[in-house]
Amino acid sequence: MTALALATLPLLHTRWEPLRPHATQRAFYLSQHRFNVVPAGRRSGKTEIAKRRLVKRAVRGSHFDRPRYFYAAPTYGQVKRIAWADLKRLVPPAAMRGRPSESELVIPLWHGGEIFLVGMDKPERIEGAPVDGGVLDEYGNMKEQAWGENVRPTLSDRLGFCDLIGVPEGRNHYYDTDLRAQAEMAEFGAASEWAHFHWVSADILPAAEIEAAKRDLDPLTYAQEYEGSFVNFEGRAYYAFTDANKARLRSLYDPKQPLKVCLDFNVAPGVAAIVQEIPLVVTGAPRGGVVSTCVIGEVWIDNNSNTPAVCRKVLTDWAGHQGLVEVYGDATGGARGTAQVSGSDWDLARKVLREGEPSQQIKGFGGRVSFYVKTANPAERARVNAVNSRTRSMSDAVRLYVDPAAAPHVVRDLEGVRTLKGGSGEIDKKVDPKLTHISDAIGYYIDYRFPIGAVPQVSVSTFEQ
Repeated sequence: MTALALATLPLLHTRWEPLRPHATQRAFYLSQHRFNVVPAGRRSGKTEIAKRRLVKRAVRGSHFDRPRYFYAAPTYGQVKRIAWADLKRLVPPAAMRGRPSESELVIPLWHGGEIFLVGMDKPERIEGAPVDGGVLDEYGNMKEQAWGENVRPTLSDRLGFCDLIGVPEGRNHYYDTDLRAQAEMAEFGAASEWAHFHWVSADILPAAEIEAAKRDLDPLTYAQEYEGSFVNFEGRAYYAFTDANKARLRSLYDPKQPLKVCLDFNVAPGVAAIVQEIPLVVTGAPRGGVVSTCVIGEVWIDNNSNTPAVCRKVLTDWAGHQGLVEVYGDATGGARGTAQVSGSDWDLARKVLREGEPSQQIKGFGGRVSFYVKTANPAERARVNAVNSRTRSMSDAVRLYVDPAAAPHVVRDLEGVRTLKGGSGEIDKKVDPKLTHISDAIGYYIDYRFPIGAVPQVSVSTFEQ
């Protein structure tokens, strides 16, 4: 295969379609800096460009025998979902040496080298043979030590390159890495080993999509997710919650509409939040008829609680409910629940909420109850951001209300939960051991029904020479 053929091979492949021009994206695509840090906004094209950069360099190879290139994400599941199918389409068939390995997530290349995918939940996976270059996608969600202890040493033998990309995650190690890149660029210019590239989602996504995001997200979350800003979340975790989110709601409860039961498994206290989506017409609410998440009740058992006790209280308090019942909560089942004695917390919740407690003459919801639980809990920051965005969006829309008389502990939680000082937005669980549980429960529901980040893909720019 000639040098000319290698240089033009990606351009002849149909997956390399023309994309919209953007000056900063072009600069990133053509960057000759060894390490490129790209904290750009969500759905703004950073992953697409990083994939193309990787494939183009991998297909051309290096002067080392059997060059190796990687694409990494925080977990195996993420990297497979983000990159595997697309990388197989981006690598021209003529550049492959045999079929990609579906079990190993490896694409063999014509020159004897390979592109391999790796999950960084165990960063040591990337260690071993030297690598020639790669991509760390969603770098802010990787372990802090992964770059210095695991990735960087594998690049040393062959002076390999790396693109560190992703939406910021508060002011954590990604923030520090980006500051280093900016400082080195300022000092060394074109000769800098490090480079920083940044652009906002509004440069790429349709204006209507950006306006929709502003309606859905609170200002800090919008700044992080769509402007690629390293936001300081230190202080109150649920900073968007104010007196404007409090309203008398219990009288608006409709016994024929679905009732949401939100669980967080714990023993001191045992908790549940009771929610209904209601078209509100109350003082301070959005215009009449806008459906909002309304916390109309709670269960709070201060000490020596367990999952059956919480569920029995739900059944007692809402015995007259006629409509469907939806249950949301902690995917792990609760580390301090009753699972070690009588089955998992979810098994216990299903049994009690469906069958009731005949010995205490408590009727269950029967076939009207359904359970909605993710296979794994969302990242804590993502869950908190979802709650804040529902609480008050950047366009000042309020979509979360709490009845302070019916759910006083929910109010106390949303006003009292703090983040770790000096952290990147992590909740401080030690301020008050009774805090965080009931707001966590609401967070599982909101993240399930109103998650952040469901944005359609659009084209980004192309920069072929």
